[in-house]
Amino acid sequence: MCLPASQKPCEKNMFKAGTDTSTIIVEWALAEMLKNPTIFKRMQSEMDTVIGQDRLLEESDILNLPYLQAVVKEALRLHPSTPLSLPHYSFESCEINGYHIPANTRLITNVWAIGRDPDAWDNPLEFDPDRFLPGGKAYNIEPHGNDFEFIPFGAGRRICPGKQTGILFFCSIFLGAVVHGFDWRLPDGEVIDMKETPGLVMPKTIPIKAFVTPRLASTAYPH
Repeated sequence: MCLPASQKPCEKNMFKAGTDTSTIIVEWALAEMLKNPTIFKRMQSEMDTVIGQDRLLEESDILNLPYLQAVVKEALRLHPSTPLSLPHYSFESCEINGYHIPANTRLITNVWAIGRDPDAWDNPLEFDPDRFLPGGKAYNIEPHGNDFEFIPFGAGRRICPGKQTGILFFCSIFLGAVVHGFDWRLPDGEVIDMKETPGLVMPKTIPIKAFVTPRLASTAYPH
């Protein structure tokens, strides 16, 4: 379908925004798992049990991979690709919890800080996917805008329109595919640098450098 010229810049911006933010989340998740090989192996084990090693991950597999889903949620909590929400404005003055908010006030929500708030999360700086599994304190918390301690996509009427696509296709399927399909090894003496580059998005300052080795049957990979 050909869009009118006036719509093409918007289409380009939406595509770019979804690609950039999703790849950032996947890289952060990989970095955390390379720091914690037990998590990496546990995720591979789950996928080997559900999928096997004769084919690649498919969309229909995601619902049967709770640990993969938990890893994605934990990456979104600890490393939201957009650390500050888009600006919101109060068109009229109001009072919230005893605070007077003047009209035309600009509000920017610190999503990064909320995900690391010790009043909301146990051991908030620890990468622990188990918190999102049955028995974990965050088991019923979802990133859909209803649980305000976990809003990587924002909340309310201006929640990110690509939320579901980002979680399913870019984060879950992309991350699952590269972990299921390959073994990852850091170069000898290499240490994962977890520094962040602040900005509109928050990528790793130093990208991951690792060796990858196919781990599935050769017939599983496209030729």
